[in-house]
Amino acid sequence: MIQLNKKQMILIIAILIIIVLVIIYYFEQNFKNIGYKEIENNVFENIEIKEEKESEILIHITGAVGEPGVVHLKKGARVIDAIEESGGLLEEADLNKVNLAYPLSDGQKVYIPSINDDETEQDILNTDEEEIIQEVYKDFNNEKININTATQTELETLPGIGTSMAYRIIQYRKDIGEFNQIEDIKNVSGIGEAKFNQIQNLICVK
Repeated sequence: MIQLNKKQMILIIAILIIIVLVIIYYFEQNFKNIGYKEIENNVFENIEIKEEKESEILIHITGAVGEPGVVHLKKGARVIDAIEESGGLLEEADLNKVNLAYPLSDGQKVYIPSINDDETEQDILNTDEEEIIQEVYKDFNNEKININTATQTELETLPGIGTSMAYRIIQYRKDIGEFNQIEDIKNVSGIGEAKFNQIQNLICVK
């Protein structure tokens, strides 16, 4: 058996301590790197998720499409993208009344008309109903709707103006130009004297 003197014992113990410290340091560094990588990955994942949500818009599409409803689209999407995401067009879709290149914004409602759409889609309200609706609007909607800038959703809040009629008003603005006076809205197909009388006190042009 080898006999070690005191100095040799101290040297061996010192070497062992150094080895243990090196091993501990090595593992600590590895664990730290792993931890930092996990944190870094989580941060980047959260950033990517946030950016993805911010670059996404929700569109409500109805009418002559395969699967009407709410669709998720990227910012900058157009009507054609919403149609594709909702199952494509039905055979009866009337593309003569649709601008497929129209840009969309978050929360917008898109209606794809059909060749079977009734021009008189909205029934004419009788005089008593008109008076009731006018009173409701006076109470809850003190600000008139500017028919030159109103969105489809805003136009649909007007009595007797449904999805199809709101779409025609917007299409008229694109094709013909802005309304110079509220009476010009009667130039839109489907808006006659009776329907105009329902909304004339609720709209304006600016």
